Amino acid sequence: MITKLCGRVRRLRPPAGGHKPRWAGRGVAQLIVMVLVVEVVMAATTVQALFVGPVRQPNGKPSLPVAKPFFPATTRFYTDPHNPAATWVRDHPHDRRAAAIGERIAAEPQAAWLTETNESLVEERTRYLVRTAAAQRRLPVLVPYTIPQRDCQQLSSGGAGDTAAYGRWSEALTRGIGDGRAIVILEPDALAHMGCLKRRQQAERFAALSYAARALQRGAPRARVYYDAGNSGWQPARTMADRLRRAGIERYGDGIAVNVSNFNATADEVRYGLSVIRELRRPRLGVVVDTSRNGAGPTRKHSFCDPPGRKLGRPPTAATGIPGIDAFLWVKQPGQADGCAAGAGMFLPGYAYRLTR
Repeated sequence: MITKLCGRVRRLRPPAGGHKPRWAGRGVAQLIVMVLVVEVVMAATTVQALFVGPVRQPNGKPSLPVAKPFFPATTRFYTDPHNPAATWVRDHPHDRRAAAIGERIAAEPQAAWLTETNESLVEERTRYLVRTAAAQRRLPVLVPYTIPQRDCQQLSSGGAGDTAAYGRWSEALTRGIGDGRAIVILEPDALAHMGCLKRRQQAERFAALSYAARALQRGAPRARVYYDAGNSGWQPARTMADRLRRAGIERYGDGIAVNVSNFNATADEVRYGLSVIRELRRPRLGVVVDTSRNGAGPTRKHSFCDPPGRKLGRPPTAATGIPGIDAFLWVKQPGQADGCAAGAGMFLPGYAYRLTR
């Protein structure tokens, strides 16, 4: 920028020995100010494009406005002392890996996954998490993960037996939250991973998610519900937006979650999340990004199941500095297997330790 500016100024110098007009110094100064303003505007546009894409849509119409991050930048998220890493550190205090796992993983806020199919248990556990977090003035992140036909009966199979059972389970979850504050990441993979389902089963899934979100909206009014929307390497934004509509996000949701349990770079997920919001044409909706294991980005082939060489991502924070992005969260609990190195959800200290390196 300085080189370009100096070049512009040199062209205004008078010939050698010539008389310098009285207004020349002031004219040069004004030009310098104008050039600096242009450079600043260009830099700001470049930064904006990095995260949220072009200001104008291809058809020339202005893009939809983007909401400010919902949570104050000073928001503190809840760290469950019983998270898998913390439990392992307590049980293995003399292991050479314990210090790094304890400091880098166990001490960080991370989501609590709710997979118990028993309604009484999920209500009790949810109530405990929400009340304990409130007593510490922290915000808990809860992940309901009990949709029928979960993971298409693959590595993370399980869930409620049918949509009626899931409806009762959702009501129990809602009672557990009550009037407490919480972030709810609604059913990871449920919308992105529907290829195994028949048309009737897909309709049932849309209805089940709508029912769960409606129950939360009515019975847990201070909870903020983010539908899971897969990640940038899975479904196109338009496809995901259509599925989200059919699952009731326009009526019952507060936003979407992206990159859950995946490894994609934060900038890619920011772009994808905001593109889904643009497709929905609901600028009030926010985006949260799972940064738990994306510190090294994805592998060359975008392996999703316990790939080597991954690292912890940015610690959880609401200070994203990006319009429309409500928070960076650790939704996946670092150190838990995806189902290849060990059973899905099993904590592996070796894997956890390598994430800290």
